[in-house]
Amino acid sequence: MKLGTRGSQLARWQAEWVRDRLATQGGRVRAEIVVIKTRGDAEVDRPLHELEGKGFFTKEIEEALLASRIDVAVHSLKDLPTTLPPGLALGAIPARHDPREALVNGRSLSDLPAGARLGTSSLRRIAQVRFLRPDLEVVPLRGNVPTRVRKVETHDGLDAALLAIAGLERLGLGGKGSVIDPLDVMPAPGQGALGIETRADDAATRKALQPLHDPVSAIAVAAERALLAALGGGCQAPVAAWVDGTRLYGRVTDRDGAAQLTASADIDRDAPERAGEAVARLLESEGAASLLAR
Repeated sequence: MKLGTRGSQLARWQAEWVRDRLATQGGRVRAEIVVIKTRGDAEVDRPLHELEGKGFFTKEIEEALLASRIDVAVHSLKDLPTTLPPGLALGAIPARHDPREALVNGRSLSDLPAGARLGTSSLRRIAQVRFLRPDLEVVPLRGNVPTRVRKVETHDGLDAALLAIAGLERLGLGGKGSVIDPLDVMPAPGQGALGIETRADDAATRKALQPLHDPVSAIAVAAERALLAALGGGCQAPVAAWVDGTRLYGRVTDRDGAAQLTASADIDRDAPERAGEAVARLLESEGAASLLAR
């Protein structure tokens, strides 16, 4: 079996994790990792929300999957568009890591001094930071996780940075970040989860992946991705989601931080998408469409 992945240290860690689980939980399946360069990896000179299109970290990998050059694609689920190409399907969603955000070089956003330079290139993070702390200077920050941490630690034009705690902990850097309250800075839909994609007609591969699938994580991310889909937002839109127990919280923030809308609904485990759609309707009733249109 061939597993397709991006070439970043974190992406390779995730693919290796899947490979190792297939060798143990998946019936001793032997897998080979195939690194594929994506547009998001090639165009690192500007923020992703300034690029046209979607699937910046997934399109080339999905093309390889459709062409049968690989058998499985391992994605960070937050990077995967809510609508998959015809012929592809999610074969498994493993147990989710902590989806929350972390502040590198600081205990909380409220503790940062006025005028501090905070690194991030996520429009969702930028918008929420500007809503909470309009006095901070948000600085574009791209690159792999260790590079971003190093830029903060060496004070390379930055005082702090926002990253996903999952990425930090997977690379042994969890001690570098302080977890942020998700109702202060809400994560991206699907953050902390892996999406293992296959060809829809490849029954053998889908069967081999089933031992890796976690139904509880799948329910949560189904609700979150349904919210994103119902709002018509792409992976780079300032749409955030957080599942606390059986309740889904959703958020849309004006990119300049001038306004922020938050709503929530209970999740029916038998139809989690309904919660996402319900939260989307609540947000739209408060004016979410006009915020996203900006």
